Amino acid sequence: MAQWPRLRPEEASVSADRVDHLFFFLTGITLFFTFLIFATIFYFMIKYRRRSEQERPPATKQSTALEITWIVIPALICVVLFFWGASLFFAAARPPKGAMEIFVVGKQWMWHLQHAEGPREINQLHVPVGVPVRLTMTSEDVIHDFFVPAFRMKMDVLPGRYTSEWFEATQPGSYHLFCAQYCGTLHSGMTGTVEVMNPTDYAQWLRDNATESMVQMGQDLFARLACNTCHLPEGTGAGPALQGRFGKPVTLADGQTRVMDEAFVRQSVLDPASLPLPNYRPAMPTFRGQVSEEQILQLIAYIRSLSSAERTPTP
Repeated sequence: MAQWPRLRPEEASVSADRVDHLFFFLTGITLFFTFLIFATIFYFMIKYRRRSEQERPPATKQSTALEITWIVIPALICVVLFFWGASLFFAAARPPKGAMEIFVVGKQWMWHLQHAEGPREINQLHVPVGVPVRLTMTSEDVIHDFFVPAFRMKMDVLPGRYTSEWFEATQPGSYHLFCAQYCGTLHSGMTGTVEVMNPTDYAQWLRDNATESMVQMGQDLFARLACNTCHLPEGTGAGPALQGRFGKPVTLADGQTRVMDEAFVRQSVLDPASLPLPNYRPAMPTFRGQVSEEQILQLIAYIRSLSSAERTPTP
């Protein structure tokens, strides 16, 4: 027996039903007022139609109560929609603590994804079910958009910036991944899948695809670029110590305060002169053109790991 086509994607994440509830509410409000407006128009067309050439309409009357009603009711509906949408936005922007991290680089016309444990994937992402997953994303060329309809998850992926979103899959399966921002000739082919697996199967997949972790790759790159000759643990080098600094405020030479986050580290690597620090000469060279977006993400993973007491840079 033939099945009816699905009117909407399946719900496969913890936020999918919340997004759908808002969507259904918006749709219901739209349909209600559309019907009400057109019904009123047709009613007035019939009730107040001209019945003869000599007929003159009576003088109109003003109703303060009616004016207040059609101002207050739509305003209240807008307020409800605003706070409802804002709550979903903030929930989507704040991943739970301890969320598994995936790094995403969009490029024409493919998705490059790397797990913190090291495995790399192209146009495919393996994740465990029931585990929050945080995506840190950037683009190598133009604006892309990471869109998984079943997760109700959609976020622009921008060149030169980091964007972030998170999801928690609720059921195993294979789900479509799209680029939802026109990005060139082969935009329609920039697709992939998210493979949601049972935790046991995912652990086995990690073992089968074992490689150096992103922290280890970043540590090797940190040494290869000779960063460890200036950023000494005790802070006696030509650059500041990085232990325990990630996520903390940094005061620049002009008095401004910035948080050492992913964007700060990226800017420090590609344009260090734009972030002068007090008590340090602007001696750090730019590595623009020498490191890829993927390698910058590896450096970020390593520098972030230095916030843990057990991590120390390679001597």
